Parts: sequence; structure tokens; C-alpha cells
Amino acid sequence: MELTHIEHIGIAVKDLEAAIAYYENILGLKCYAVEEVKDQKVKTAFFKIGQTKIELLESTASDGPVAKFIEKRGEGIHHMAFAVNNIENALAEAEQKGVRLIDKQPRKGAEGLDIAFLHPKNTFGVLTEFCEDRKNKS
Repeated sequence: MELTHIEHIGIAVKDLEAAIAYYENILGLKCYAVEEVKDQKVKTAFFKIGQTKIELLESTASDGPVAKFIEKRGEGIHHMAFAVNNIENALAEAEQKGVRLIDKQPRKGAEGLDIAFLHPKNTFGVLTEFCEDRKNKS
């Protein structure tokens, strides 16, 4: 498996607009994209610092995964995402090594990335995401 870099850190928030204001007005970062991912019941906002992105996540439904996360754990770091060159191979290798997969096949995520999650019970409590940017490959 070849991880190329930390693609983003996902942070669950109750109020996306208030969180955007904090990152912009206090930390001086610039939100460059806001996007709703309907099938994941989430609205996202992105910031870039160096090569890494911060993804703020606000649930759009009370039964969405981010809403359930906030209800159980409160606001805060939701997941760590790693960029990979071949998401199918990364998933197969993780599964072969005994890691439970949430997604056995990639699905579409924010910013057009192909994404898949590993179960946090096998990753020391950290929801881990693999991301592949197929649209920007040569």
C-alpha cells in the first residue's frame, strides 16, 4: 500500500457557518469550497494549509453518520484521510491484513474523490479514510 500524504483531516461540527468563521477570522485560513454530499447526509467546507486540507462536516440529517458521531462523542476530529494511488489495492491490502472495512468498494466523496473507510475498531479508534483523485491523474 502506498500512502502519498495526509489528504485531509475531517472535523465534525454542529454549525458549519460558525466553524467557517472561526477558521477564517481567528486562524486566518480561507474556505475555498462548500459542498453537500447528499448520499452521506453531510455538508462540507474545505480549507488548505500546506498540502493538507481540513474538511469541516455538518450533518444535514439527524440520522446521518456525522450527527450520530456528534451525539456520541461531541464535536471534534471525525476522521483522518490518506491519499492513495490505487484505492482498490489499498482496501484489499488492509482487508488481507485483518482490518475490517466499512466500504469494500470505493464510493464518490466530496471534491470528486473516490473514498472508502476502514473501521475504527481496527485502527485504534481513528476512523480512517482512503482517497484517490482519479480525475487529476495523467
